[in-house]
Amino acid sequence: MLRCALMSPSAKRTCPWEFYVTRDEAKVRALQACKTYGSGMFATATAAIVIALDPTLCDNTWMADGAIAAEHIHLAATEQGIGACWCHVHERGIVTDGEEDRNGATKYVRELFGIPENLEVLCVMALGYPDEEKSPYDPARLKYEKVHNV
Repeated sequence: MLRCALMSPSAKRTCPWEFYVTRDEAKVRALQACKTYGSGMFATATAAIVIALDPTLCDNTWMADGAIAAEHIHLAATEQGIGACWCHVHERGIVTDGEEDRNGATKYVRELFGIPENLEVLCVMALGYPDEEKSPYDPARLKYEKVHNV
């Protein structure tokens, strides 16, 4: 998975990403609290990969570069029979005592993994063994009207 992530394309091949990997159960479980909602998958995940990027290495493409790397992780995990789920962190909030900290998720993950301030935390990939099998997309239900031939 990490080999695929490291080989993913980036703007001008700057490779602005850093990957923080853990199988430590306490850290993986702690990620459930990284956002107010949308991080419950860490309750059963067996590993996590934080994708952080150095925005000074590229021309405003760090988010796209990170998303491409995350998708490469997702595809490689699926190929190996491992479940993967994206948890968006950048500019996601945490509500504490009725107050929302808009960058709370980033701060939480940064502190938990010791990520330096010069890196932007984009997302965390939850990894584990799926407890359900999703049915594939039904080709008859694909929205081809969203494809435009010009």
